[in-house]
Amino acid sequence: MIRKASVEGGIVAGIPAADPRITVFKGVPFAAPPVGKTRWRAPQPVEPWEGELFCPVYKPISMQHIPGLDPNNIYSREWNVDPSIAMDEDCLYLNIWTPAKSADEKLPVFVWYFGGGLQEGNPAEMEFDGERIARRGIVVVTVNYRLNVFGFLAHPQLTAEQPDAPSNFGHLDQQAGTRWVKRNIAAFGGDPENITIGGQSAGGGSVCAQLTSPTNEGLFQHAIIQSGIMAGVYESFFPGAVNSFAEAEQQGVRFFDFLGVKTLEEARAIDAVTIRDKCGEFQGMFGTTADGVFQTGDSVENMMKGNRYNVPLMITRTRDEFASGLLAKDQAEFKQRAQEIFGDRADYFLCLLNGQFGEWIQHSFVNGLEVAIRAMERQDKALGKTNPLYYAVFEAEIPGWDDPGTFHSVDLWFYWETLAKCWRPFVGKHYDLSRQMCNYWANFIRSGDPNGNDANGEPMPEWKPTTADKPYSLRFGDKVTVDEKGSRPLVNLVVDTYLENLNR
Repeated sequence: MIRKASVEGGIVAGIPAADPRITVFKGVPFAAPPVGKTRWRAPQPVEPWEGELFCPVYKPISMQHIPGLDPNNIYSREWNVDPSIAMDEDCLYLNIWTPAKSADEKLPVFVWYFGGGLQEGNPAEMEFDGERIARRGIVVVTVNYRLNVFGFLAHPQLTAEQPDAPSNFGHLDQQAGTRWVKRNIAAFGGDPENITIGGQSAGGGSVCAQLTSPTNEGLFQHAIIQSGIMAGVYESFFPGAVNSFAEAEQQGVRFFDFLGVKTLEEARAIDAVTIRDKCGEFQGMFGTTADGVFQTGDSVENMMKGNRYNVPLMITRTRDEFASGLLAKDQAEFKQRAQEIFGDRADYFLCLLNGQFGEWIQHSFVNGLEVAIRAMERQDKALGKTNPLYYAVFEAEIPGWDDPGTFHSVDLWFYWETLAKCWRPFVGKHYDLSRQMCNYWANFIRSGDPNGNDANGEPMPEWKPTTADKPYSLRFGDKVTVDEKGSRPLVNLVVDTYLENLNR
């Protein structure tokens, strides 16, 4: 087993995982601490250390609101359960699980970006235990990165000071972690030429950002986007989000005014907890912006227009997340809005809804992630792109007193095969499904094709790529099933309209 490895900065020492055939290294530094004068800068080279760096525990999570304080929040019940978890601005560390016995095995590598709206989350969440994936012959890496104002501030003074990296520091952290993996993962038995990046929610959106950044050529070979690419349906999913770099800079000016400072030097002198708490009071969120360097344009729009790296993609969602309907106070307003959105197809839209006005709103709901994948299928055909798209929907029955349905993020327990860490009374069918979902993941990470055999040696249901001509999905319910029906006419109409606006 590889219990020690020589990496940039020095030697790191890991520990046996619960399965001693797996070694885990937690809290491996991949960059210098982003504190003081390096706050709001691109990640800097790691600082060397003397002797062996023992890596048995996770490092502190990124600065964010204290997790686990709201008992009514489903995520406080699910995994953000520890308000005492260590938190620090010094947070640029990653975690590695390796099954390799020697450094020359060249195993496939999986690099994971956690979700949380770019405002919260961390790789120490209990569902992100990489041991079960590693048991399938994968080297698993989870990367921490800066969040909210620490990770995504833009300001005219920053642009003037560092035009080559004016913002998107959280994404630059993800990129730096992945680049560190490419340079160092061979020491852990990994193959630097077979890297898959993946993420869920804002982590999935981060994968889109990495896929569309002009600075990532050759960095990875496959990508997994879970609940992270959404097409607008009837209106923006995130009204109020910063849309342009100039707006992001002005938001930064307002935040400095809110802090009571005028210069970067003054802002960098304020302690991290004060910055965090002031960010919580400030009106507005800090997130990805088109800085013209790391991110050129909107990442989802770039994904749709084919301005992305041509690698195999796995795109998944849950059944019950991110549905959007056409809302109106009365029938007249509903018809007016339908006319504004669909033009001469408004009557067809109303016909698809059936029933009376009170039912129209309910029947108008469609999933923005489904719209995105169906739009991407058509765009790829029009552009002649041939890299495969694998699409799946998670719709398993989720037990628990809260009867939550397939809520946003619940599929993480299954893909990571960490159901035993959850409080929910999962039973045999859930564990069988989770095993197969993790198998599909591992196969895709290995080769860009998710298909293969189950633990009993029998082939799992075939997961075919989805295309405009053959829209296809895998359904993860009580068991794995194949769906070749495509989307409802309403979804197809929304996709038509979305693409017309996109391609104007």
